[in-house]
Amino acid sequence: MASGTATSEDYSEVEARRIWNALVKDSHNLFPKIFPDFFSSVTLLQGEGGVGTIKELNFTPANKDFSYAKERVDEIDEENMVFKYTTIEGGLLGKKLSASNFELKIVPKKEGGCVVSWICNYETLAGAPVDEGKAQEMKEQSNHMFKKIEQYLLSNPSLYC
Repeated sequence: MASGTATSEDYSEVEARRIWNALVKDSHNLFPKIFPDFFSSVTLLQGEGGVGTIKELNFTPANKDFSYAKERVDEIDEENMVFKYTTIEGGLLGKKLSASNFELKIVPKKEGGCVVSWICNYETLAGAPVDEGKAQEMKEQSNHMFKKIEQYLLSNPSLYC
């Protein structure tokens, strides 16, 4: 068993509050809309988006690693735009990981736009070494998805204001 951390940081031209509203408050609607080839649905199973909410992300066959993941919202800090959540079922849990939790932080820039950072802390299952190539692939996929969300928001300037 090994512990690890994966991080990503992106600059966006989009105003921080719009990114926050899209990624934190409405991802359950936004993701299947922007990524229909990857997400078949995102459903709130418990709660309405606040702390304790459980969300199920269902993937299309395009995701060859797993068909779904359930996430629990652990913390929402509206003022500082920090969002923390944990995978509680599905995903790579039980296959390669014994635990994974995430932190999304959005920091406004004085000159406009924002910096979006994402941190994943994880623990692998015994005998399941970290595949650095797969970790890099997942990071690149995450960055690609973020850029697509950013382009969607730039193309629709009245959304998530």
